[in-house]
Amino acid sequence: MCQIFAGQDPERYATQTRSMRLNGQSTSIRLENAFWEIIDEIARRDNVSTPTFISTLHSEVLQLRGEPTNFTSLLRCACLKFIEVNPGISVSDMMPQAFEEPEPEKKFQVV
Repeated sequence: MCQIFAGQDPERYATQTRSMRLNGQSTSIRLENAFWEIIDEIARRDNVSTPTFISTLHSEVLQLRGEPTNFTSLLRCACLKFIEVNPGISVSDMMPQAFEEPEPEKKFQVV
């Protein structure tokens, strides 16, 4: 049942830390590579850099809700929201090697 999930490339869920400035403050954000790929795609679609997108998102959240208690969780949920509002988007096109599914196990029937 979980082969699609368990068999994915470990590079996909390996974490990567990126340093950037949010509202003038230097910080670093650690996310799984799969989420960075989606965030990079969102920024590309908005014609901005990834740090600019993240900084803008952070500023907008501050205005709407105040300081988020877990900004990296908000970023992960933003990725899910991006996929929800773009049902035709193929996430596998953003990272083709990361979504290669293992070949299904062949079962033979004895006759």
